[in-house]
Formats: sequence, C-alpha cells, structure tokens
Amino acid sequence: MELSRPIKAMVLPRPPGPRGDGYLAKLSSVGSISDEETCEKLRGLIQRQVQICKRNVEVMDAVRRGAQLAIDECQFQFRNRRWNCSTLESVPVFGKVVTQGTREAAFVYALSAASVAFAVTRACSSGELDKCGCDRNVHGVSPEGFQWSGCSDNIAYGVAFSTSFVDIRERSKGQSSNRALMNLHNNEAGRKAILNHMRVECKCHGVSGSCEVKTCWKAMPPFRKVGNVIKEKFDGATEVELRKVGTTKVLVPRNSQFKPHTDEDLVYLDPSPDFCEHDPRTPGIMGTAGRFCNKTSKAIDGCELMCCGRGFHTEEVEVVDRCSCKFHWCCYVKCKQCRKMVEMHTCR
Repeated sequence: MELSRPIKAMVLPRPPGPRGDGYLAKLSSVGSISDEETCEKLRGLIQRQVQICKRNVEVMDAVRRGAQLAIDECQFQFRNRRWNCSTLESVPVFGKVVTQGTREAAFVYALSAASVAFAVTRACSSGELDKCGCDRNVHGVSPEGFQWSGCSDNIAYGVAFSTSFVDIRERSKGQSSNRALMNLHNNEAGRKAILNHMRVECKCHGVSGSCEVKTCWKAMPPFRKVGNVIKEKFDGATEVELRKVGTTKVLVPRNSQFKPHTDEDLVYLDPSPDFCEHDPRTPGIMGTAGRFCNKTSKAIDGCELMCCGRGFHTEEVEVVDRCSCKFHWCCYVKCKQCRKMVEMHTCR
C-alpha cells in the first residue's frame, strides 16, 4: 500500500556515552566484526567484554545480527504503544528509558539476552562457526520411538555465550546492587523464553511418503514467538525491591500480597513514565505527538490513550493499493491499482 501524497509519519530516530545500558543494540549498526582490533572500537563494551570479543571474533557477527534482531522485535512488539522502542544515534540506543529500572528496561534486557542466544545458536546450526555446530547430545531413539537425527539447534552453546558475554557487565559491578540483580534476572528470563519453547521438528521417510521411519531434531522457536513470550511477561511484570534474607540480598515483590516471581517472569524496580510528552532531559522519551492512532480502538493504540487526551488530527488521504490480482500462466501475477480515500488520525 502506498500513499499518493505524504502525510506526517511516526518518528523513529535511529539507533543514547558510556554508561552502556542498551550497548548491545548499538552493535547492530557496526559493520562486520572481523578482527580483534574492531573489538577495541566497539562503543559501550566494558573491558571484560572486549576481551571476550577478542577471544571469540568469529562469533561477534552473530552477536551483531542478534542486536538488530532485538531492535526489530522490540519495535514490532511496541508498535502500538506510547513508547515504541524508538532508537537514537548514541549509546544506549534506546535512550535513558533503559537506564531506569522500569518494566521497559526489563523488556529490553530480556529481549537482548535472548537475541544473542538465538543468533549465536543459529550461527552454530548453519555451520558458520568453528567453535560449535549442531547439538550432538541429541541422538539415538526417543521414548516416543522416533530416531533423533538431523541438526538439532545447539541452544546450550548459544545460552552459554549469551550468559558469558551479556551478564559479565552486571557481574563486574558486583551482584549486591538492586539494578544489577534486576538486569541479571531479566537476562535469564529472556533466555528461558527460548529454552522453554524449544520444539521438535520431524521428517518422514518411506515409500510414497509413508512414515515408516521418522527422524526428528530439536529446533528453536521463531524469534517472533520469543518476542511474544517476553511481551506477555512484560505485561505481567512484578515490581520488586531489594531485601536481605540472611546474608543474601534478593529481589522480592514490593507488594507482599503478590505471589513471588519465577525465573521466567520479568521484574522491575521503578514505575514507568507515561511517555506522553517529549522530554528533552530524558533521551528516548519522544512523546506521542504525530503518532498514528486508531479512532475506533479503546486499547492503548486508540486515539484517546495514545494521544493522552490531547486530541488528534484527522486527514483524508488517497491510498493506492493492489487489487483484482490474477495469476497468468506461466508464471506471474498481474494486479490492478485501486485508489480509495481513507481517514488517517495523528495525535496533536
């Protein structure tokens, strides 16, 4: 679908100095990471991460792809919310939104840790890396009677690398601060969104497609599924506080009436801003002025909530769309162009 004349579009600044929260996403804008010297130039990494990078240069391109995967998925999951994962040109790329202990930060950390595990695992399975390959621990005959074969995703390697590379930042701060504990918990919750949704894929072998022999392998879920799971955890995230239990500091629900969170749940420390107005003091909070909204929806994408009660503009635009498509032998599809007028609504 294309618009026959321009309208004001939703602002998505591209992928905030060295604090480093959201540093992973910044890797998405880096070219190929092909040598140790490149590791020194990567913005936002702490020294111990630079060392891991140098020891695992061949894995870092997968980490870079994982960073882009996280940005794309974050923007998809939050496309209809006031904060839509807008990115900036600095570190952290999501602005100060992720330097605060909000549920949005919890989501970004979980998604980033998951995306690194996912992309590294995918690189293992595709034969890109000398350090790993398919998971050879999955073999033999299953209790269900099928033969384990093919290339099972080596999720153990991907998770181990994500844990090593991503978590080292928090562990280097010491695990006694409430924010470090929050980040470590959410990192692990993100990886569990993959681990707990691994699936079995199979192929049948036999005469005329019969299933006399079935070979199967373990595969990761699509990353969209991982994003959906983490988004559900975001919606049900638990507000927590730091408490000392014996000699150990732990995060517990701020409201004692809430049940304790699990390893799969997201946790946060601070309430979120309303994201209604652009806040120049807080990079990453762009406000909702100019955002498209749905006039008929009562949900967060509806004009009343998206525009924070400020009202909205309505504009009629001509939309050009493909229609009356026909398949022609052989082998192409020919469509007509249909024009219609539609109403577009943008927040004041």
